Parts: sequence; structure tokens; C-alpha cells
Amino acid sequence: MRELNLDRLRTLVTIADLGSFAGAARVLHLAAPTVSLHVADLEAQIGAPLLVRKRGEVKPSGVGESLVERARRLLADAEEALDVVQRQVQGLSGRVRLGASTGVIAHLLPRALEVVGQHHPGIDVQVAVLTSQETMARLANGSLDVGLVALPQGAVQGVKVLPWRRDPVMAFVPAAWPARRRATPQWLASQPLILNDVGTSLSRLASEWLALAGRHPKARIQLNYNDAIKSLVAAGYGATLLPHEASAAVPLDPRIRMLALRPALWRPLGIAHRAGAVERATQHVLDVLWQQRQA
Repeated sequence: MRELNLDRLRTLVTIADLGSFAGAARVLHLAAPTVSLHVADLEAQIGAPLLVRKRGEVKPSGVGESLVERARRLLADAEEALDVVQRQVQGLSGRVRLGASTGVIAHLLPRALEVVGQHHPGIDVQVAVLTSQETMARLANGSLDVGLVALPQGAVQGVKVLPWRRDPVMAFVPAAWPARRRATPQWLASQPLILNDVGTSLSRLASEWLALAGRHPKARIQLNYNDAIKSLVAAGYGATLLPHEASAAVPLDPRIRMLALRPALWRPLGIAHRAGAVERATQHVLDVLWQQRQA
């Protein structure tokens, strides 16, 4: 059987509601022959009469009544589907898939998500914990819409990356250790270390900075959850190098002392998204993130 045509079903429902071919023609702004043709096409497709004329009034047949009942649901579903799509086109609703590291998600993303929720409550931001490399790959294959990635990033076809912010990398050491004002590569390389997993951008930054002392120390433990690393520092297990997101305003555990690095080290971040036309929901999220940019 051929697929049912929604326009013809709308004609049938309107005739059933008004009890008149002429009335349906006026309401639907169709010529009378077109209304008759719609009904004839449906009856030929179904293989049975759909309307019965009695005493100047048109009513559905038994088969017609069944079809009218289902046609109402189909037309309502079609209208709802169109409304949903139009709301997405207008940026009033939609889904935005965003990838970032645990540290960025924990300290930089909450405020942005709060603003999106306040100004665009119909937008659902789905967040995935990913490395920068994973984020770029998913942007390229279309399974992600926005990424917050460490810089620099190699060129990836179909993906656009813009500088977003940079945060100072600091040494986080147990407060019980002897007081000092700054951390140098020579000093920190001689301490027990807790570092990010090899292969992450932060691990590369830390290794390059420590290598300034001509040292390549091995970490006591490596993991990618920054808050867990800080907990180990607070317990006196070792020191670490982590970005300090000043705008996050998260109180530091009193068992941890934060030391500036000499020479200074920065963790630059970028906003990445697929090149070309950007859906409005995605653009709203990008706009909110861009408002949090930092030199």
C-alpha cells in the first residue's frame, strides 16, 4: 500500500468535522474538485467507501470513522514534530553535545551551564568527559557539537578552534611541607609527584616544564581527575602541577598550599566546534562560553 498523504487525510477529517465537501473546501482554501479528488484517492487506496451522504449531510462510513480517528493522531503528531523542529531552528530548544576534561567540567563549565539554563531553558547540554584529542576526533565525525580543548591543536578538517582563555599552572603541595614562596623545576622534580596521565595536554606541559631542570621524574601515581589529585596532595602523598582557574572561586583545602611557578607556566584552552553553519542552540552555548573568555 502506498503511504498515506497527510493533505488528503486532513481533507477527510475536515469533511467529517463539517459534514460537508463545500465547507471543507472553504476552510482548507481548496477548489471543490480538489476536495473530491482527495477523497477519491483515499478510497481507491483503502479499497472501500470512506464517506456516506445522507439527507444532505456527509458522514464517515465505518471504515471511514476508523481512518478519521487515526488520521487525527497522525496529523497531531505531524504538527507536534513540525513545532519541535521549528523550535530547534529558532534556537528555543535542542540538544548540544559538549566534550571537555574533568577539570574544565568541574571548575569552568558549571557557571556557563547555569547561564544557559537561565536564558535558554529549552536547550539540553549533554556533557561528556573527554581528552582534547577525543574531543577533536568526535567533532570531526559529527558526534559532538562543542569542545573545550587544550591548545595548541593540530588542524582537523571540518573543525574550527578559537582561543578561549588561559589559566596559570600552579604547584599544589601539602601545607605541612616547609614553607616556600615559589616552585622551580629543580625543586619540584626532587619531590614525590602526582601527575596527570601521559598523553594528556597537561601531562605534556608539566613534563616540558620539569625538563627545564634536566630532570624527567617519574610520578608516584598518574590519574586524570584533578580533585582526586588534590585530595592526595592534602593527604601528604605528594605535590602536583595543575591549572588554577581563578574565576572558579573554589576554596582551597587548608591542607594544601598553592605555589606560583618560576618560570611561569600557562594552560591555554580553546573553544572548538564544527565548521560551517552552526545550529542556533549550539550558537547560544558558544555565545555563553565566549562571554567567559579570558585573555
